[in-house]
Amino acid sequence: MKRERIESPAVETRAPGRPRSEEAHDAILGAAVALIREVGYDAVTMEGIAAKAGVGKATVYRRWKEKETLVIEAIGRIVAAIPIPDTGGAEGDLMALMRAALGMYADPASGLLLSGLVAAMARSERIAHAVRTGFDATWRAAVRQVLERAVARGELRAGLDIRLATDVIGGPLFYRYLMSGGPVDEPLAREIVSILLRAFAREGGG
Repeated sequence: MKRERIESPAVETRAPGRPRSEEAHDAILGAAVALIREVGYDAVTMEGIAAKAGVGKATVYRRWKEKETLVIEAIGRIVAAIPIPDTGGAEGDLMALMRAALGMYADPASGLLLSGLVAAMARSERIAHAVRTGFDATWRAAVRQVLERAVARGELRAGLDIRLATDVIGGPLFYRYLMSGGPVDEPLAREIVSILLRAFAREGGG
């Protein structure tokens, strides 16, 4: 099965400055993501990030002046790349993407990560922009490529509303996980894919 990779869009770049240790830089970003997953965005502090990364507080503050700017860069590391499947058919491709999403929801730490980011997005336009142009955009770009390929093969209707179809794919998983509860599992994913394929099937197709 051929797989392509799509890189996550850059979230924010640092201005040129003094030389830095890439090892420390990566450790700090990794620690930020790990702490969000462990305690939620609001409970994360710059001091806690420094301790988890094994660096001094000055090392963190030298690179980022506030938690928000650090987290914006760290968000870009959460989903660095998503494999884009090519199974030869829309159902197989969409199920491969859904299984990648199910892997995230199966991680017990994802609850604090997702709920924390959603809450932070409501309070900070910069965080909201970072999530939408980084984390979410990477997922949507992968789904878009799969859907456009399905349209080209005649499996889905021409003129398909890609944005709506992408919401149909990912929305039920997110809503059930954070709001209504219940299993976020393979049967749910299969039903969502089945609904999408029927709803957006090529007109006059079987």
